[in-house]
Amino acid sequence: MASAPDSQPGSDAFVRFWSDYRLCMLASPRPDGSIHQVPVGATYDADANLVRIIASKSSFKARNVARRPGLRASVSQVEGRWWSTIEGWATVSSDPERVAEAVRRYAERYRQPRESSERIVIEIAIERAMGSVPPLD
Repeated sequence: MASAPDSQPGSDAFVRFWSDYRLCMLASPRPDGSIHQVPVGATYDADANLVRIIASKSSFKARNVARRPGLRASVSQVEGRWWSTIEGWATVSSDPERVAEAVRRYAERYRQPRESSERIVIEIAIERAMGSVPPLD
């Protein structure tokens, strides 16, 4: 599916769509090949070309990615007729600086998350995006 230029990473409309409050869905393959899909809060970093998702290291989504670094994953969000899906290679990090950056961005988009000693960040290096986001007014 071809997407409009405004629907591509880095465009102002894309950045706004991924900055406004809306929940997302993370999809990743389980070891048996079936799809694990779960609601998440995700943030988009245009400069780093990354999507970040904070999670507990004991969550299935974190364990699923950690056991197979570089696994392909996608994050999607939708609002009415507008939608966007980002695909890329996922990794898990417990590095304090990376986790702190993910928490900071999550707090900007959603709310300050509760404290957790189990927190990690799932980072998806963006390879492809598709969708239809609202044009800037």
